[in-house]
Amino acid sequence: MEIYPQNIIMTEEQEVFLKHLQKAGLKRTGQRDLILEVFLRTEKHLSSEDLYRLVQAEDATIGQTTVYRTLKLLTEAGLAREVRFGDGRTHYEHNYKHQHHDHMICTECGKIIEFYSAELEALQDQMAAKYRFEPTHHLLRILGICVDCRREARGRAKQEQSAQPHVHIAVAHGAD
Repeated sequence: MEIYPQNIIMTEEQEVFLKHLQKAGLKRTGQRDLILEVFLRTEKHLSSEDLYRLVQAEDATIGQTTVYRTLKLLTEAGLAREVRFGDGRTHYEHNYKHQHHDHMICTECGKIIEFYSAELEALQDQMAAKYRFEPTHHLLRILGICVDCRREARGRAKQEQSAQPHVHIAVAHGAD
């Protein structure tokens, strides 16, 4: 942490952002600081709309365009990373000093599970070497149905099955 004018102690992320703004010829503003702060304390995958709602709860004067542009700046600075989960929206996650990970996405409820697999990483390196390919980065998304949604679907199926009318036909056997 460094101390800046007015004895403000800045986190490493704030320092990275300030240096990026200066390099881009932009000014540090209270609105940008708040957007960065809200983003950093939210450990979720956020769309610009999600972040806008969170920022609005703290400062209703900040517009959606400001949030969107600041997210772009955070991405350029290496603090955020764009991720797409197949829902047509761009989401952002923390990138600065965060370990690489991949994602499993539930196509029913949208739940996102982050995971890391040394075996998958090694296999990717082997495939790249086999084809003499030099990867710069990769994204792995596994789409499917999470355990909670599968459990819920089984429960609904049982309910539907028990709600079906049951007809029992008794056949009398005997004399004519």
